[in-house]
Amino acid sequence: MEWFGENPPTAIVTGGASGIGRAVCELLSQNGYRVAVADRDKKGADEVAHHIDGYAFEVDVADEASVIALFDGALQAFGGTLDALATPAGIADTTPFMELTVETFRRVHDVNVVGTFLCILEAAKRMRSGGRICTVASVAGKRGGGLSGTAAYAASKGAVLALSRSAARALAPQGIAVNCVAPGPTLTPMLDEPFKNAEQRTRVEAMTLLGRSGEPREIAEAIAWLLSPRSSYVAGETLTIDGGLMLD
Repeated sequence: MEWFGENPPTAIVTGGASGIGRAVCELLSQNGYRVAVADRDKKGADEVAHHIDGYAFEVDVADEASVIALFDGALQAFGGTLDALATPAGIADTTPFMELTVETFRRVHDVNVVGTFLCILEAAKRMRSGGRICTVASVAGKRGGGLSGTAAYAASKGAVLALSRSAARALAPQGIAVNCVAPGPTLTPMLDEPFKNAEQRTRVEAMTLLGRSGEPREIAEAIAWLLSPRSSYVAGETLTIDGGLMLD
């Protein structure tokens, strides 16, 4: 893969221990990146980092000090350069609207929205011109839920969509491109609980044109492309990857 520079590109991936994040780490490594695998699950991050010959970091993306420590540590490991950031880290919530508590609503937003913001901010402080960021929203943020995640989750992912566009505008003068992916149902640990209900899984997958959920690798392919020079004229875009669900 071609890159704008002499050294191998570097990337930080949050939520890298499992699901879409792990698939992104593996794919970026195969594409020649040096990868920092960041996750609350340090053991899982260690396993992925060992597998791809990367670097493992424990992080709570909702905690500013933890995020700063991640970026400082990763930059030290990389030798001072950061080319790419992917932010798959997030949590889901299936609490019905009338049963939601403010505490739950805030926690989902702390992780999904504040966590994404903090990572974009710290990356932007350290990236050189040509850097690329890809955030991870969800079709729930476009639909307002109606799949598995409900109000708190859908609202948080809608916020990620708006945040990504705002960051794209703000960081373009620095030569940093920000884009977003909005996956549909994807077979990650996040869907393990709701998909235990076979009727729920059948209902959700029947809404897609392809009649199935996506695989983490399929989402990772899009993220890796958006982080690469191959997408050099793409900025402020949201790529929906949902098997045609939004055409329903």
